[in-house]
Amino acid sequence: MKSRQLQLHAFDRLLTIMDDLRDQCPWDKKQTLQSLRHLTIEETYELADAILENDLEEVKKELGDLLLHIVFYAKIGSETHDFDMADVCNAICDKLIFRHPHIYGDVVVKDEEEVKQNWEKLKLKEGKKSVLEGVPKGLPALVKASRIQDKVKGVGFDWEESHQVWDKVQEELQELQVEVAAGNQDKMEAEFGDVLFSLINYARFLNINPEDALERTNKKFITRFQYLETKAAELGKPLVNMTLAEMDVFWNEAKKL
Repeated sequence: MKSRQLQLHAFDRLLTIMDDLRDQCPWDKKQTLQSLRHLTIEETYELADAILENDLEEVKKELGDLLLHIVFYAKIGSETHDFDMADVCNAICDKLIFRHPHIYGDVVVKDEEEVKQNWEKLKLKEGKKSVLEGVPKGLPALVKASRIQDKVKGVGFDWEESHQVWDKVQEELQELQVEVAAGNQDKMEAEFGDVLFSLINYARFLNINPEDALERTNKKFITRFQYLETKAAELGKPLVNMTLAEMDVFWNEAKKL
């Protein structure tokens, strides 16, 4: 592991390069907080992909890309005299110290769950009116549902046993079937949402990250379908001209692989 001095030197090097780019590069000169936003989201997803693939070399590269964006935002903030990199670092340091009284104070906790509960209570002391204020509005719905459930759990609003959550899943499925039978599209959508929300809750009780689980299935499906496409191409037969039974043969081969 590199020494603290070498790490600080590397960070200073990045800050210096950012100063140069902002001063001399036509593209970097034009960027604003708003113009960088969608690029930052893209970089975050690329990092998430690398983590799912467990590609540590790629994780390192994507962390660098994301760090560059953080430094870029801080540079823009310093130009408007609103904040700089030191303000950003000190703000997160102050927050971490305040929210970890079991490390920097005299609070005693027995496990991870108490840490989470204290975290949410301390956020309310900071002036937040709701524990859900910390859930970004722009999150994808599946991730947002998971974060909502984590947040309310921190203040004790949660099921006691996993079987209760599974019972809730079954209940929501039955309610969905009622609306499907009635053919009410609006109510079907509402009940389908309830099913998904309850399944995400159940995943939490099983210590499964629903986003990771779904992405794993997405990747598996893509791999199997592309195998099917490859086999169809080898036969010189477009998929649209194949029967489901014919496609199923290659699909089952892909599953075995």
